Amino acid sequence: MPAHPSTGHEFTTVFGRNLVAEIPNIALRPCLVVTMEDLWPRFADRFAGQVTPYLVRTIDGDALAQELPSIPPSASVVGLGGGQAIDVAKYIAWQRRAPLFQIPTAMTVDAPFGQRSGLRFGGHVKYIGWAIPEAVYVDFDVIQSAPAALNRSGICEILCFHTAHADWRLARDRGLTEPQWPYDEARVAEAKAVMDGLLPQLDEVSRVSEAGIRGLMTAMRWAGASFHNAGWNPRHIEGVEHFIFYALEYYTGRKFIHGQPVCLGIVAGSMLHRDGADEMLERIHRVGVDIRPEAMGLTWAQVEHALVNLRTFVREAGLWYGIAHEAEITPQFVTELRERITALYGPWTA
Repeated sequence: MPAHPSTGHEFTTVFGRNLVAEIPNIALRPCLVVTMEDLWPRFADRFAGQVTPYLVRTIDGDALAQELPSIPPSASVVGLGGGQAIDVAKYIAWQRRAPLFQIPTAMTVDAPFGQRSGLRFGGHVKYIGWAIPEAVYVDFDVIQSAPAALNRSGICEILCFHTAHADWRLARDRGLTEPQWPYDEARVAEAKAVMDGLLPQLDEVSRVSEAGIRGLMTAMRWAGASFHNAGWNPRHIEGVEHFIFYALEYYTGRKFIHGQPVCLGIVAGSMLHRDGADEMLERIHRVGVDIRPEAMGLTWAQVEHALVNLRTFVREAGLWYGIAHEAEITPQFVTELRERITALYGPWTA
């Protein structure tokens, strides 16, 4: 089947240094900077008191809707931070129809490159809204000042194509693809080409070098926009690996560095599909993402609970069909998963 290009566009993205300091020179006043409490002290002096900060306290959609009237008025919005700040900035800009600028402070998620906000409603993720930034500013100094573990974890947003494609093929073979998302080999090939193009740069991503930042953020730029560009079709970019992350979040009530549970889900999902689990585990380890539950503040018992109940979770959440809907995950499967991870990473030490 011949390949067909994506429709739509990818966000204007600028790589450079000292980009944050230019925001007061371009953003309409009053300007609202949406960020996190732990981040603001690092950046406040760069704005020289010319903006108003809003410190994110929740990503619950209903809570944000109630809080919106009390958020200071603004003619423009800047998202400064990781996924939570970026998503809340999108939400506020959408509600106020205000110009938006995005400044990711680490390469944790592809949220800066998507139009919708990933908020929580009743404990489940829902993507709402529409906000296209004037530009996404990738400041090398800002990214490199973040903990390396945060930056490396973003590899999950690209390696997850592997399990997403396996899920979509399974749904096709079962005759259970959604009517609006029939299996599209050209779409799969396009995503795989993005992933394959990043694989030679895994060591640079691990080092968080300029080349690694450009490589991963450019791949994320494609991934973030492709949800909309494929007609709101997530099939080629997300599957069981994200469902495992959602289940862990739901059953534990915890928030995570996005890439750790998703990368754990990539390995577990590859095992369920019997498709390249060792290869995916080696790539994740090579980049330096620690997927041992203890590194996320979890126990193996909590991981087992989420995995054993995954089939119930995805059905009740109404997620699209994949291996999670039919696989009966047993404690023995979790033991095998644990043994594979421990064999490569070693036993956990605090």
